Amino acid sequence: MAESVRQFIIQGITSGGSKFRPSDWAERLAGVMSPFRPKGSVASPFTYSPYVVPTFIDGVKCVVVDERLRALEPLAWQFVVDFARDNDLRTVEACLIPDSPDTPAKPQRP
Repeated sequence: MAESVRQFIIQGITSGGSKFRPSDWAERLAGVMSPFRPKGSVASPFTYSPYVVPTFIDGVKCVVVDERLRALEPLAWQFVVDFARDNDLRTVEACLIPDSPDTPAKPQRP
């Protein structure tokens, strides 16, 4: 079986239930992390790192953070974790589990 990809999701909602501001927080965070990419990939100032990706989940602005960032650059990983903690944002663990070698991975919640 292929290795599953561990991730955590930072939701744009505080632990008190308030919407996090500014409205472009996810894009800003992902932009700061854009230089951190897999070895051998070409960095572009116009794309996000595959390890820190802004998205919407169930209508909530989120950032999906790939655990492989920790091995690539521990300080970048700590920056993202501290961002979520310092801003009192909700986080959720997730993983991508491939169905079979021929089927693309689908996000699964634990």
